[in-house]
Amino acid sequence: MNSVGHFAYWLTQQQLPLNSIDELLVRGFVREHLPACKCPSPCQRNVTGVRPALGHLLHVLRQEGRIAVPPSLFPLGIHDELERFDAHLDDVCGLAPATRVSRRMWVAKFLVDQFGSGAVEVNRITPADIVNFMARPTNRYRPGTMRILGGALRSYLRFRSLTCEDRIEPLLAAVPTVAQWRLATLPKHLTAAEVELFLKAFDRQTVSGKRGYAMARCLLDMALRAGEVAAIQLDDLNWHEGTLTVSPGKSRRVDLLPLPTVTGRAIVEYLRRARPQSTNRTLFLRHQAPFDVPINAEFVRGAIRRALARCGLGDRFTGTHVLRHTAAMRMRCGGATLKQVADVLRHRSLDTATIYTKVDLPRLTAVAMPWPGGVS
Repeated sequence: MNSVGHFAYWLTQQQLPLNSIDELLVRGFVREHLPACKCPSPCQRNVTGVRPALGHLLHVLRQEGRIAVPPSLFPLGIHDELERFDAHLDDVCGLAPATRVSRRMWVAKFLVDQFGSGAVEVNRITPADIVNFMARPTNRYRPGTMRILGGALRSYLRFRSLTCEDRIEPLLAAVPTVAQWRLATLPKHLTAAEVELFLKAFDRQTVSGKRGYAMARCLLDMALRAGEVAAIQLDDLNWHEGTLTVSPGKSRRVDLLPLPTVTGRAIVEYLRRARPQSTNRTLFLRHQAPFDVPINAEFVRGAIRRALARCGLGDRFTGTHVLRHTAAMRMRCGGATLKQVADVLRHRSLDTATIYTKVDLPRLTAVAMPWPGGVS
């Protein structure tokens, strides 16, 4: 409340009306006023507390119709086209939210590149336009990113064919097929020493450290995704059976996983000594304003990135997926079968888990053929 009160006091001093509040005004308050603030106490001057509180204020004011909806980042024609495309991906294709956000982002880049602020006219797009957009030297995308971009464009073109009856066959044929050999590289993972170093990066004497440690254990021990960790509900934890119900995420299905003892202990420590009292049933909550609000996937990723940076691994690893790979590697090297690894990672196809056969060195040694040149 001190953050909102501080902002309201500043608005009054500046003689600014309520309908003038928007992201730009909040940004100016945080960046320009807070560093030089001389407002009377009590008032919140901590940026990490003020920014999310005012973000929540904007959300509430818009819900009540007190301030205008923020303008779209894209021209109106492209914005409307993206809305229709997103509805198609949701209602017809049944894609997960994260996949829809990714496809929408790439298609937006393409449409802005092609039409700028003009109307979307797919019949004006030529095969050369698609090739030039994807092969532009300044992009410098990795093969995996190029495959995602190509998939997004194909998805959009099929949407146009289905809903607008556009002739898309030449355009689909023009989307390049990106060469990427799935088993050409080893999955990035932490060694046993790096895992120990990483876990020690959380200060478990603080409430945020207990929360971060519990989230890290969920990622590292159970191979959960960041969004799945953020979505855990208190009712998903079955302490009697020792299981965790994983809510629908990327796979769009509910799964039941065994809850390792060390993971359960970290969660219990967080529940007993760090989690704020709340009626919210989400496991991991914010500890700063806005209170009583669940964290999101980006919050989980940020906590892991900062922990990796603190222990000196931030230059090599920047995301949470390395912990998922590490969990799979530990299971595989501990004797788990590929089927067991695929079940824990919730892969629909056993073939997806075959990359982890490359790191099982003891078993690979047993089947390796003798080097024909002899020992040098």
